Amino acid sequence: MQMSDKRVEPGQFSRRLPLYFMVFGSIILFAVASCQADISLVLNVFVIAPVLVILSIALPIYLAVRHRPQLLPFVAAIAVLWTVAVFLFQYNREHPFALHETAKWIVWSREYKHEVLEQPSLNGDLKHIEWDESGFAGVENTAYLVFDPSDSLSKTKNDKALRFSGKSCNVWDVRRLERHWYAVLFYTDQTWDECN
Repeated sequence: MQMSDKRVEPGQFSRRLPLYFMVFGSIILFAVASCQADISLVLNVFVIAPVLVILSIALPIYLAVRHRPQLLPFVAAIAVLWTVAVFLFQYNREHPFALHETAKWIVWSREYKHEVLEQPSLNGDLKHIEWDESGFAGVENTAYLVFDPSDSLSKTKNDKALRFSGKSCNVWDVRRLERHWYAVLFYTDQTWDECN
């Protein structure tokens, strides 16, 4: 019985390296973007951006000096990483909790549903818990996980006003996580209890 001789040619790995580099880098960028808003901002500014700048300058110079013909794939991989980084940073800025909430909901929705449904329903108030928060220097942005059996919050997206049982609150964003379940992000230093 002969065993097939599958050797990896020297250039084969170097041709695939930019693809691996791009996929691994994109996964890291998405993981950072799905962190809490504060952590994501710090990591983007103090880790991701400097690493991308250094790679963008050092890698092409290194490859050019070594006379490697694979310069273009590496430059393309870095360009894709920059594009993904800028997109995720911008998206996270416009929707500060969106990626974090989605990842959190996918992983732990069962536990959070149980916790919310255990809350008492007071005066027709929607059942809710504090879902997430971020802030700096004593200024907080609070998001709530809300159970809305009537799905009335789906209408909130247009006017950004949360209305229920005589209360009206201006909110930054309302995101539907799934049927009857919403993430509600309040404006800075406003909480659920402060609604009129």
